[in-house]
Amino acid sequence: MKKWGFLLSGGFLLVIILSILLINQRSNQARQQANRVRDSAPTFYLHGYGGSGRSSDSMIEAAEERGRATKVLTAIVSRTGQVALEGHWTDSTTRPIIQVIYKNNRNPNYRQNGDWVKRVLIAVNRQHHFKQFNVVAHSMGNLTLAFYLANNAQNKKMPQLAKFVSIAGHYAGIIGMDDRANQNHLAKDGRPQQINATYRQLMGLRHRLPKNQVQFLNVYGDLSDGSDSDGRVSNVSSQSLRYLVAPRAKSYREVEFKGRKAQHSQLHENEAVNKTVIDFLW
Repeated sequence: MKKWGFLLSGGFLLVIILSILLINQRSNQARQQANRVRDSAPTFYLHGYGGSGRSSDSMIEAAEERGRATKVLTAIVSRTGQVALEGHWTDSTTRPIIQVIYKNNRNPNYRQNGDWVKRVLIAVNRQHHFKQFNVVAHSMGNLTLAFYLANNAQNKKMPQLAKFVSIAGHYAGIIGMDDRANQNHLAKDGRPQQINATYRQLMGLRHRLPKNQVQFLNVYGDLSDGSDSDGRVSNVSSQSLRYLVAPRAKSYREVEFKGRKAQHSQLHENEAVNKTVIDFLW
């Protein structure tokens, strides 16, 4: 009887060990699959008002030099919203980058720019299918993406946003236009005390964003000159993103940079910003 008891105990222990090994194997396979999905997700770079390819060139070069990603396509949006793709995206490419360039780079119609981002996603997806994507945007590019999300965040027919890097986003106004240095303030919940028409149109994001899907990195600059701004956008305006997205975000993080290299147009040329963005994305 003792012998049979020993054998049964040994057999039971073997079943437990095999079960643990099987669970670990499945866990590793799931993790590897998640990594493959993440690495195959393209990252789109959107420039700001008056911007061009030069606006994101150094950020893309930094990602490539660190061996983290590869630029595969340039999506050129004509003045009438037609999309032309240049370059080649092979199946073996990991962490692909698509640089988006608007020929009408001074179009203040954020909603139209957002519609044209949708056209870019559709055009790229026809050439190379993808389920998830990331975005790195500077200045007005952030409003472009925000208005895209306002209209398409719950559109399951479109690829789904996974990570969004907002650099110098003017969500609640621009200094010299509809904002002044140290004019606006944030409530404890992140809501700006003064809300302009643009921000009001985006407040639906608090309810439309897919819950626990998108990770946000909000980068903004402070010249340390008493203006609490990057010279063009107040910190309050940039930080106003939190109220719009944090309730439904998978994660939300803010990073402030200070000094001369934190000036509005210098943020996308800042090596410290590049490192922060690259580490967040990949």
